[in-house]
Amino acid sequence: MNITMLGTGNASAIDCYNSCFIIDDDGKLILVDGGGGSTIFKQIKQSGYDWKKIQNIIVTHKHLDHITGIFWLVRMICQHINRNEYSGNINIYSNKEVIYLIEDFIKKFLEEMDYNLLAKRIFLIEVNDGQHITINDKDFIFFDIQSKKALQYGFKIQHMDKTLVCCGDEPYNKENERYVKNSDWLIHEAFCLKSEERIFKPYEKNHSTVKDACETAQELNIKNLILYHTVDNNLKNRKKLYSKEGKKYFSGNLIIPDDLEKINI
Repeated sequence: MNITMLGTGNASAIDCYNSCFIIDDDGKLILVDGGGGSTIFKQIKQSGYDWKKIQNIIVTHKHLDHITGIFWLVRMICQHINRNEYSGNINIYSNKEVIYLIEDFIKKFLEEMDYNLLAKRIFLIEVNDGQHITINDKDFIFFDIQSKKALQYGFKIQHMDKTLVCCGDEPYNKENERYVKNSDWLIHEAFCLKSEERIFKPYEKNHSTVKDACETAQELNIKNLILYHTVDNNLKNRKKLYSKEGKKYFSGNLIIPDDLEKINI
């Protein structure tokens, strides 16, 4: 199994795409979030994938930098289903707020024949806190991250003898310790460096610094930490600077991916 980071930036990022990624399990693809626009198609293409091969999508929450790309994908999927150019069905997993918005989008912005695909070829599947759902033969456990801004779910995957957890785009909450602690892989947001706190004000947005995220991972006994959802002020040096700060507080394997970078799990 591997992960390709289609985007690594926060909502305001211009020089990189908004945070989203593909989980590739032996050719079975799961898209997690869609970024902020139609650039999702370019990112998928440049990563070497075909968007028409994606049949499972997870949307963590309703913010524009996560859901807008999903609207574009849904539009294109509907269009290609009606042309007999999209094989199989599409399953979209998310919380009740997102499910409502996607259905409402199809009803208000697309055609009646597209809306008629719901529950026939397009399945909007509401997830709940602590729920187990099998996707591509893998057990996914969804959990409420206790967001202060919008209903948001992270998830945990069991892959062979390893566990991977995604906490969405807000800091780990102690309410979810049972899902996160001792995980082999953790995907966690890190808005900026600790030294940039006064500039970017991460705490006002309920985000972490690199220092915060790495201290959390160390306390939780995480083996591999992937940081994303960052500012884009210094992409050229982001990997070096974030790694330098993070390794002061985290003794495991620290990964600061760029857009389109592939990570083997």
